[in-house]
Amino acid sequence: MTEGHTIGEVLNLLRQDFADVSISKIRFLEAQGLIEPERTPSGYRKFAQADIDKLTWILTQQRDHFLPLKVIRQRVEAGDHLRAPVEMAPEPPPESPEPVPATTQISVSRTNDPIHSTPLSPDLTSVSLSSEELASASGLTPLQLRDLETYGLLRARRLGPTTYYDGEALLVARVAKEFGAHGVEARHLRMFRTAAEREASVFEQAIMPVIQQRRPEARTEARQQLERMAVLGERLRSAMMRAALAEYLGERPEHRGSSG
Repeated sequence: MTEGHTIGEVLNLLRQDFADVSISKIRFLEAQGLIEPERTPSGYRKFAQADIDKLTWILTQQRDHFLPLKVIRQRVEAGDHLRAPVEMAPEPPPESPEPVPATTQISVSRTNDPIHSTPLSPDLTSVSLSSEELASASGLTPLQLRDLETYGLLRARRLGPTTYYDGEALLVARVAKEFGAHGVEARHLRMFRTAAEREASVFEQAIMPVIQQRRPEARTEARQQLERMAVLGERLRSAMMRAALAEYLGERPEHRGSSG
């Protein structure tokens, strides 16, 4: 049998350029039929270099071109991943990042303007924290942070052997801390991750006509469209939540049947 890499080895190789990739992500792509690693007699996966190259190409299309799996599958079937070299565009953390102290404040705009609200990609790349610093800055315990990671709400980034957390992780941790004050635990917050993933899938489909135009400014237009939809989604969720909880918030009179 041809020598190959284990799924753990493949994960370590891919994380050099794709910090958010996980074993479950690789298995998902396999379940979707996009990759077909060899199996040993005992059932273990063995990835050839061609499998790793295909994985790299697929992850690049998702990250850099916002392509949904349906389009990626069509391009794989057409052999696009074999014809063009993979263009790697990793997003490294800033050089020699300074740790953010516990007193650092990261503000999130809460304006009522329907468009100019919380940006989809705030500038949080200057934040670089160890797990201990993240715990200190967020007010969470190491166990609570592990719970957030277990339920997919918090992800560490990697640069070689170094693991760090960025500003998004700090925001998530601080929001989780606030939820915890109301008795809402990490396991309850999974619904936000699931809803965000489903919403992102819908947004991907919406921007595809722009991305496929292959104009130089298409990527910028797609990002602007994503920003707008993200804000509109936030406003819609707030309105629907208020409607769902109106009776508890005292905003809806109770309906009682008339007597007589």
